[in-house]
Amino acid sequence: MFKPMIRQDKEISKEEAQKILINNEYGVLSTINAENYPYGVPVHYVFKDEAIYIHCAAEGQKLDCIRQNAKVSFCVVGPTEVLPDKFSAKYESVIVFGKAKELEGNAKHDALVMILKKYSSDYMHEGEELIAKAKDEVVVIKISIEHMSGKARK
Repeated sequence: MFKPMIRQDKEISKEEAQKILINNEYGVLSTINAENYPYGVPVHYVFKDEAIYIHCAAEGQKLDCIRQNAKVSFCVVGPTEVLPDKFSAKYESVIVFGKAKELEGNAKHDALVMILKKYSSDYMHEGEELIAKAKDEVVVIKISIEHMSGKARK
């Protein structure tokens, strides 16, 4: 179902790809809209237990797309450095394919706490209060990973 990587000399291990997901802050979530156009949007995320978690407003194009078609891709690019004399660059990246679904109840709360810990760990108390107030205005999406590949030139 998923094609093998053409530049296998650049392919990295699953463990290296997971480190890229853990260590970076932004990814691009790509979906397909109702008119079959791709829609890619940068988001904050957390990677844990073979899944990616994101949060968003309770309505919008991202959710419309996911509700229409749960198949998504998610891309993270780590640090890069252009190498002008080599006509190349140092880079690391990961692409994930999976199915997205909305979380409810304890699973939703737990994912919001994971996001809070990643991005605002010095403000856990205030963050927990915000989660309690805004829980009905926020949607949490879990992307269950079906395929992941990573590339790097170091």
